[in-house]
Amino acid sequence: MAKLTSNMKRFSRPVVFPIILLSPISALAAGNYYDARNDAMGGTGVASSTYGTAVLANPALMTKAKPDDTASIIFPAAGLQVTDKNKLVNKVDDLGDSVDSYKEMVSNITSFAEYPKIQAAAGDVAGQLRDIKGNQASGTAGAAFAVTIPNETLPFAFVAKAYGTGYGTADITQSDIDYLQGIADGTVIPLPGDQNKLTSTALARAAIVYDYGVAVAHEFSIAGHAVSFGITPKLQETYLYNYNSSIYSFNKSDVLSHHDRSTDTGFNIDAGAATDIGDNWTLGVSAQNLISRNINTKEVNGVKDVYQISPVVTPGISFHTERLTAALDVDVTPTKRFKTEDESQYAGVGVEYSLLSWLQLRAGYRADMKSNDTNVYTAGLGISPFDRVHLDLAAMKGNDRTLGAVAQLNFTF
Repeated sequence: MAKLTSNMKRFSRPVVFPIILLSPISALAAGNYYDARNDAMGGTGVASSTYGTAVLANPALMTKAKPDDTASIIFPAAGLQVTDKNKLVNKVDDLGDSVDSYKEMVSNITSFAEYPKIQAAAGDVAGQLRDIKGNQASGTAGAAFAVTIPNETLPFAFVAKAYGTGYGTADITQSDIDYLQGIADGTVIPLPGDQNKLTSTALARAAIVYDYGVAVAHEFSIAGHAVSFGITPKLQETYLYNYNSSIYSFNKSDVLSHHDRSTDTGFNIDAGAATDIGDNWTLGVSAQNLISRNINTKEVNGVKDVYQISPVVTPGISFHTERLTAALDVDVTPTKRFKTEDESQYAGVGVEYSLLSWLQLRAGYRADMKSNDTNVYTAGLGISPFDRVHLDLAAMKGNDRTLGAVAQLNFTF
């Protein structure tokens, strides 16, 4: 139990974060990528992304590069979002302190006169277990690199990205609460080995998906109207983690252990289309992960799960002038994650205003139409001195103690 406090604090933040941020690069982002400009505008981008970031949202938009646009490099984009409605992080941290104190009292008792203190400590632990029963913390994290080469015939891009999702929960059994409360009430006497009767568990699921792809796009004339199409064939590697262990012996290194990890490698495709309506409107549609895949976690202590990768189809529309861009995206298919989690289906709206030639202000709102995920307000800014270095920042805030941030560097040559 000596490491319980510090380890449980990390546990309640989804384990995907250190994996994503420390891994060599291969929502809440609504799709399977983070882009600071798009996320600041409510998670939109299907009809409003720039040519240099189109490979993340809709590869067809790579054809929208102007004749004088040059190679664009994202190096990198990185973001995360965390939801902790019940302050599980702080509560589990406090639980660790209380458990350590209780065990020390039991181990060092020298007289019956000290027993009231043990009763009080046991009652404190029982109360804390009761308070965190069923609580959950969840989150997403991601990172991406991309190189886009615009041209009039066949613009193309190389992309490598990682997207992770995970959640942790304290599965507290009523028998543990009853046992500790019995000690507090004087109806149960703690005996050596009774700690083996405690059955509360720490559960965690995490998935990390790495995509490596090459995107191409081309503009066609259909009945005299220009329509762009893009496609991104990609290699997709998936790593799943299934942790299930006693909450009283939690160890972070076990969560990340290869023993509880399963892997899968396959092929997938992203695609998109876009067209302009007049000088100020763009319509777009994107389809990510066109090939469905169900991937099993390892079975741990009789428990397993299934991570679901399925097509996410999103139409979008944008209005744009020299200074103003407004966008709306609506998913027509749900976003799936672990089978034990509820599906989500997002709609986002956002706006960008160029206050100066080198300064853009952005805001938006993203909602889950199925009401299973947190709705968030978004905001951000872009700084682009000399139009060569682009620094984009975004922040997200929602109910249920949801916070997120994205940072991105773009270079054009």
